[in-house]
Amino acid sequence: MSNETRHPDIEIYIKNRSLDQILDWLRTRCDALKPQNSTGNTYALMATMNGARVPIMIHEKAAGKAWTSLWFRSDATPWIRDLDCAEEISNALKTQVRCIVSGWQDGDDPDEWWRIEHGETEKITWRTE
Repeated sequence: MSNETRHPDIEIYIKNRSLDQILDWLRTRCDALKPQNSTGNTYALMATMNGARVPIMIHEKAAGKAWTSLWFRSDATPWIRDLDCAEEISNALKTQVRCIVSGWQDGDDPDEWWRIEHGETEKITWRTE
């Protein structure tokens, strides 16, 4: 997949940030943000971004206790790739963010991830701990 190909959705993993911190950041990026439902550590929201409706799922403790998954379930986001979103939120929340290297095609290595922290991006192997 080329770097310019728009990913069908955006999913990132945010380290050691609270749900409130993530929601505060989302409010700065969305024209509107409305809760849909929640179950346990999973929260569904409907966002409006640049006039498009974007379903969002937030899952706390998605990968160990430190990681929260933020999943934009649409390609109608301001970001072309997961990495674009991850870099932005890492800078905004001053924390480490990870995302898959590619857009999930058959044959891709599911353990190959980007780690973004302090403005630096590094390709890593991330296996569940």
